[in-house]
Amino acid sequence: MALQDKYVNPFTDFGFKKLFGSEPNKDLLIDFLNEVVLPSRHKIADLSYAKNEHLGQKELDRKAIFDLYCVGTNGERFIVEMQKAKQNYFKDRSVFYASFPIQEQAQRGDWNFKLAEIYTVGILDFVFTEDSDKKEVRHEVKLKDQHNRVFYEKLTFIYLEMPHFTKTEAELETPYDKWLYVLKHLPYLEKRPVALQEKIFTKLFEAAEIAKFSAAELAGYEASLKYYRDLKNVIDTAASEGHLAGLQEGLKQGIEQGIEQGREQGREQGVIESKKTIARSALAENMPVEIIMRLTGLTPEEIEALR
Repeated sequence: MALQDKYVNPFTDFGFKKLFGSEPNKDLLIDFLNEVVLPSRHKIADLSYAKNEHLGQKELDRKAIFDLYCVGTNGERFIVEMQKAKQNYFKDRSVFYASFPIQEQAQRGDWNFKLAEIYTVGILDFVFTEDSDKKEVRHEVKLKDQHNRVFYEKLTFIYLEMPHFTKTEAELETPYDKWLYVLKHLPYLEKRPVALQEKIFTKLFEAAEIAKFSAAELAGYEASLKYYRDLKNVIDTAASEGHLAGLQEGLKQGIEQGIEQGREQGREQGVIESKKTIARSALAENMPVEIIMRLTGLTPEEIEALR
């Protein structure tokens, strides 16, 4: 496969882990989490990568595999995932994944059940169905009660619907804007935009440059990119066929409805013509208009028009 792009696609498994999942690029992940994910009152100074595969307590329990799993200096847990396509029970999976960082904090012996904060972050290359008519990018979800008050502060789900981010380079103002812009547009750029001159983005663009990959890295990226493109093609084809099927079904229903309407209109027109034929015959026999009205249901004006 001949790669013409200059920078890696962060929505591929290889690209995402190349930029955010290695110790040398840990500062990229820290800056992303601080500027995009965490509330302004809470910043992390450092983090460590944890094992991204968790097994249940029993051999037959289901296992969870995260894209990235890391722990902040204060013990907070972060699950960070790139999600390339809609998936059945995606929200269920997010909750299921969040249960593992909760359970692993359990301590033997006396324990007061105090838990560290947990963040599950989904960077989505799609939008939720219920958000299709909205334009919000960042969705922050917490447990709330019936009065819409936050019941538990330490469990947070954050979803970034990237298709809804539409700012141009000239509109970038905050680090949040810049991070979303670079994630969405990185594989399509030929050079670093003027708006992204901060030191952190200097490092990101250097790490993302495909020409600097080793032979093994290039092979890994090509395989990951092929999978991503194949998946996108399948999704696009399904969407296109679904749209075509919808048009065909709509056309079919329209034709059937039109035929039925035509039949109904024909029946109505036939009845009217029959009444007019009876009225003409009655007029020829010099019947009074009042009698013709009772026979046909036509108005005096309609009968006079037939003379």
